[in-house]
Amino acid sequence: MDRLIYTAGSGAKHILDKQATTANNLANATSTGFRAQLDSFRAVPVVADGMMPTRAFVVDSTVGSDFTQGPMQYTGRTLDVAVENGGWIAVQSADGSEAYTRNGAFKLNENGMLQTQSGLMVQGDTGPLAIPPGVTVTIAGDGTVGTISTDVPPGPSTVLGRIKLVNPPEQQLVRGDDGLFRLNDGTVAQADQAVKLTTGALEGSNVSPVDSMVSMIALARQFETQMSLLKNAENNAAKATQILALN
Repeated sequence: MDRLIYTAGSGAKHILDKQATTANNLANATSTGFRAQLDSFRAVPVVADGMMPTRAFVVDSTVGSDFTQGPMQYTGRTLDVAVENGGWIAVQSADGSEAYTRNGAFKLNENGMLQTQSGLMVQGDTGPLAIPPGVTVTIAGDGTVGTISTDVPPGPSTVLGRIKLVNPPEQQLVRGDDGLFRLNDGTVAQADQAVKLTTGALEGSNVSPVDSMVSMIALARQFETQMSLLKNAENNAAKATQILALN
């Protein structure tokens, strides 16, 4: 009897956890460059001193992220870039460490620093990129950031630096609580000259709202099934108590 309670109870708990993950994916269906989180269930035996390993409980293990390319959305804005195929943009996270994102919606802060829309510094090959006033910013396909003066007749573009673009193996990337990705060993990825950008475009989220909604409905039904199993276990225990009382 208690084996059923272990399995159904832990299954119901982790179905709720997976429901939360699915809801988070659905909430980010319109987030630029978002990568869907993937979960899976696995059974783990309960082992303790003096107890036979006949009981098992369910664990919801995060297996990683879906790195499928999201849809390209053309904006025509000069500070919008999208990473083509594999690759990441290096940014400076809130704690000062280097992290990686696919969100290429940039802006200039009041000090002329190139940032993401959330205020994170975009990393260049030699550090953050500073843009002087009175210029038009251009970003090339290889990440080179140039400027053209707006105060004098148009002339050659002045190169300020190159956005750091990386492409580490996907199995080495882990998602942080801030939504940014980092290497699982805590090191910094090397710049990859092969990563290319598309200017004037943004990459959309790779979350399918329809698939997420169907998954939420399926998880809700699975939760109801686990609750029914727990109710059956309670009824069986009550019947067994009555039989023992008669004896």
